[in-house]
Amino acid sequence: MLRNSSSDEDDGQAPTISSNTSGRSPPSPIVQQKNQPVISGNHIAKHGGLVPPHTGDYGPLSPSTLPRTPNNVSTSYTQPLTRDGSNTFATQRTSPNLNSSGQESPSLANKLHSSQLTQSLQQPQTDDGSRTSAYDATSLKSNDSSLSDQQQPHPSSISNTRHPSTDSTMKYRIQQQQLQPSPLTNHIPNTASSSTTTSSGIPLDRIPSPSPSLISEREREENEKLERELEQKRKRIQIYVFVCRCISCPFNSKQSSDMARKHLKITQQQYTLIKDRFHAFLNGKTHIEADEAFSNAVRSYYEIFLKSERIVKMVQSGGCCSDDFRDVFKINIEKRVRSLPDIDSLKISKDTVVTLWMNKYDAIYRGQDQDQDNLNRRASKINYSSGSAELIMSKEQLYDMFQNILTIKKFEHQMIYNSAQLDNNDEQAATIRRELDGRMKQAESLQRQRGLLPRFVHKEMDSLFVDELKKTINDLMSNLESLPVRGGAEQKPLRPKRGTHGRNGSGGGGSNSSGAHSSSNKSLLVDGGDSEAEPGLSKLAFVLNFNINITVKEVKGLKSVPTNRVVYCTMTVEGGETYRTEHAEAGKPVWESLAEFPTNQILPIVKVKLYMENYSILHLEDIKLGKVTLQIDPTFNKTNWWTDMIKSKSTATDDLKVKLDVRMEKPQNLKMCGWCYARGKNVWKSWKKRYYALVQVSQYCFAMCSYREKKSEPTEMMPLEGYTVDYAAPDQGLVLDDAKYFFKAVREGDIVTFATNEENERHGWVQALYRATGQSHKPIPPQTTKQQQTGQTANKDTTDSDRTEKLGFDEYIQSDPCKFDHHDLFKYLQTSTLDFRLNDPYCSLGWLSPGQSYVLEEYCARYGVRHCLRHLYYLSDLLDRAEQNFMIDPQLLHYSYVYCASHVSGNGQDSNIATISVEEKDRFNDIKERLRQFLEQQVTNFRYT
Repeated sequence: MLRNSSSDEDDGQAPTISSNTSGRSPPSPIVQQKNQPVISGNHIAKHGGLVPPHTGDYGPLSPSTLPRTPNNVSTSYTQPLTRDGSNTFATQRTSPNLNSSGQESPSLANKLHSSQLTQSLQQPQTDDGSRTSAYDATSLKSNDSSLSDQQQPHPSSISNTRHPSTDSTMKYRIQQQQLQPSPLTNHIPNTASSSTTTSSGIPLDRIPSPSPSLISEREREENEKLERELEQKRKRIQIYVFVCRCISCPFNSKQSSDMARKHLKITQQQYTLIKDRFHAFLNGKTHIEADEAFSNAVRSYYEIFLKSERIVKMVQSGGCCSDDFRDVFKINIEKRVRSLPDIDSLKISKDTVVTLWMNKYDAIYRGQDQDQDNLNRRASKINYSSGSAELIMSKEQLYDMFQNILTIKKFEHQMIYNSAQLDNNDEQAATIRRELDGRMKQAESLQRQRGLLPRFVHKEMDSLFVDELKKTINDLMSNLESLPVRGGAEQKPLRPKRGTHGRNGSGGGGSNSSGAHSSSNKSLLVDGGDSEAEPGLSKLAFVLNFNINITVKEVKGLKSVPTNRVVYCTMTVEGGETYRTEHAEAGKPVWESLAEFPTNQILPIVKVKLYMENYSILHLEDIKLGKVTLQIDPTFNKTNWWTDMIKSKSTATDDLKVKLDVRMEKPQNLKMCGWCYARGKNVWKSWKKRYYALVQVSQYCFAMCSYREKKSEPTEMMPLEGYTVDYAAPDQGLVLDDAKYFFKAVREGDIVTFATNEENERHGWVQALYRATGQSHKPIPPQTTKQQQTGQTANKDTTDSDRTEKLGFDEYIQSDPCKFDHHDLFKYLQTSTLDFRLNDPYCSLGWLSPGQSYVLEEYCARYGVRHCLRHLYYLSDLLDRAEQNFMIDPQLLHYSYVYCASHVSGNGQDSNIATISVEEKDRFNDIKERLRQFLEQQVTNFRYT
């Protein structure tokens, strides 16, 4: 028997060797006798020995004959073939059969390993500590090998010398020998190939070592660890995408400003410094004057409070702040001062004594290095966003905070921000509409497939759960629709009645009068959601309000008028008032007069005229020198723009030009406008160029309208309910010089074809209509022949999308929120947020900051996280942190526990919650038991922990 060379060299008992090969489990367990350790193949492989299966009885061996290798690593690797006959010996050997996996069959492997072990035991040990081993599975055939399998092969001895430097490369060399032929085998005749291969076709010289590799196990563990880290990173990025959407467009919750503000907690270093300061005062090492009564109060405070082990543990758990230390001292001295007898000769009241003592306490607490301490505290606040965590935070601050919570890098946030268009309110509102529509469809599918519903405590709750989902989604739709859509000045949001299935009604927009508002309200309250109700939309709902700003700056080319004459300009919009500039001399006609014109026309006519004052008594009107007539639209924006003027008879020889600033402000409910060709079945039946505008009436009502010059109401309109927009190939029968790029809006029974003059205009229209329709399919712009040849993309948005897709962020942004388990994602988010909160510089005691609570509340409402599960997750996290010696506020535990208990017992205050899942009840019972044990431990060991 073989002895265990690592621990049993001096033991007289022989260990038992298991009969399984390395890496293969034994067929039957081995009974271990007294003082007889069991050595398995895996154990021997780890200690560097190649142990054959137990096939017979062997005599006892001395420890010196056992293989000894450095670092306990397997030493079987191939050496160059030797031609020295002194190192070779003859042996009988047959080629072992291999199974389909490339391993030796058990029976033949046993014979092979038995012969190897017999030969290895007869080999002498060399001077350098290594041993010459017998022919093993990785040895090479010599040129003298026989030509058939029945003849004896010619083995060659391999020097199995080991060196520590070869340990790191042994695994790689063994794999190379198994996968690639050795260069020495190229000199072996082809006639010997039949004797060097097994029955499965694998060469005998490439049989892998039966012992497992420690390096491969380590690599597998590292790969598994990397996969887990990668999966966690993917989860964090996906959660961050959902959080960013909640921050960019909230419509359910607001940040609370009435929460109790938390103070900075005392660290262990600060606590030691505070004790040293009070100890220095008691030893008389400070310059603070105090009487005996105050010194006794400080000594009692120092000995009983500051040196208490409970205070040390409270500081370590992050449950103390400077105000707590101050309040304890104040309560202590108030009791002392109140207990003192009144002395009439003293004119100082007890309240004044308390105030003086508190001032001295503050001086001791701050110490002589007050300025340095304030600088350190200020630096810590700056590192934590200058104390803004306890105040109302901006969107940028919220993004920054959740980047730290979820460990998101800055460039990852920037890629998500740009690709998801978080700064585009229209895109975010469209995303919310698509999410709510998807949740409504999911609720309807759950109603048909009851097997997908969660388990409830009562079977009757299945139908209640679907109704509860639909009501929650309709409430979200109402909240979204209540967001104001301003069409100009004094526009009020409309709240139409909604059905149980969501998008059945539409809100109203703004108009130019209160009467228009009332008529619009009546016309927009559509009972059904089908196309037959679309004519009920009033055109007054699509009357828009604009502001036109015109500034006349300068006129040049005025040569026929004397320089001392007075000139001025007038500005007017057809249908509106007329404004005039200040007077100026003809030699220097410069002004800075701004005129603002409110109008309801989407294509107004603007006129600017130049006049010269007429001093003649017989002439009642001034002399007109020139004019400019402009037709503008909401996209018109010119600054320092020189334009030619139409000259009059008196200035026919002059080259008049005027410098203008013209800008037309469009309302927020005008999403897109421009000149297009269009033709449809029900509207715009002729292929004609018209001016179109995409108008938003409410968060769920959009319409495509066509307008004419000098008109405020649309001539025709098409509500986009039920339409799907996409790019289209050019229709050869409709292609014109200014109609080259096509797109279509398709609905069952109707197709409307549009065409623009430029590719960018088409892309802008398609993206705006895609956001308005709320369709799930996102249109992909086609590439032109030139772009396909050059490899360029259509526009900047596509370039950003391609870059995001290459970096792997596109799958997170385009993912459907309805396909995720948001309870699991929210649990991870809330746990990470609580850990971040407990490790920040504030003494939170488990309370989240207003910004954190606001984002988590928005996430729960938007993605359907049940409130009871949210509080149960929170309670579990709080109890985990309390068991980890974090200081948790008992009142916080009480609030969450009372809410969950009311819900599970069916006594919830919220009438909308009617279903109780089995998961909620089981989790609540577990939390109840954990809380009981925790409180029992706290009460029992109150004075000892």
